[in-house]
Amino acid sequence: MSFFITFEGADGCGKTTQLNMVADFLNSINVKNIKTREPGETPLGAKLREILLHYDGPVADECEAFLYLADRAQHVETFIKPELEKGNVVLCDRYVDSNIAYQGYGRGISIDDLKYLNNIATNSFKPDLTIVFDVDSNVAQERVGANKDRLEQEGLEFHKKIRNGYLEMAKAEPERIKVVDANGSIEEVFEQTKKIILELLNK
Repeated sequence: MSFFITFEGADGCGKTTQLNMVADFLNSINVKNIKTREPGETPLGAKLREILLHYDGPVADECEAFLYLADRAQHVETFIKPELEKGNVVLCDRYVDSNIAYQGYGRGISIDDLKYLNNIATNSFKPDLTIVFDVDSNVAQERVGANKDRLEQEGLEFHKKIRNGYLEMAKAEPERIKVVDANGSIEEVFEQTKKIILELLNK
């Protein structure tokens, strides 16, 4: 059994916490899985992550988009696909939809262009399931706290655009993208998430 599952949402939505809980749950029912993230899982990606999240100079929007694409191309070919071939469920913290949400809806780069470029970078490789953790933008910003990276420091309006972008994508691809209300407690959010995961595993 191998599935590629991605966890998405605006900064502060709780997706990483939920990914870790899903991994623990899968381990408890003896389903082989491995966790990964974008950007930064591969050695090359780690260097790109440092630039993307902590570079203290100006970064052109298009440059930002291409750095994410470079990380993703390396990630898919050298990590994700090999792990799927081993029979693992791959749990990925961010993927193509983050690119569309942040650089497309957030920065204003052509969404069609980003989709085209991502298809090149990934050879049109899509997740079996994407879970979007939807949370009020004000709540999400409070959850992030004071120690913010370069993208987390963007204003509230930027993060509202990202949230709306994720919801638009979910409407366009309801079979792949499932939206979870992430405004509740960690346990409440996990119950919703676990139900979605089990539906996929039982197919």
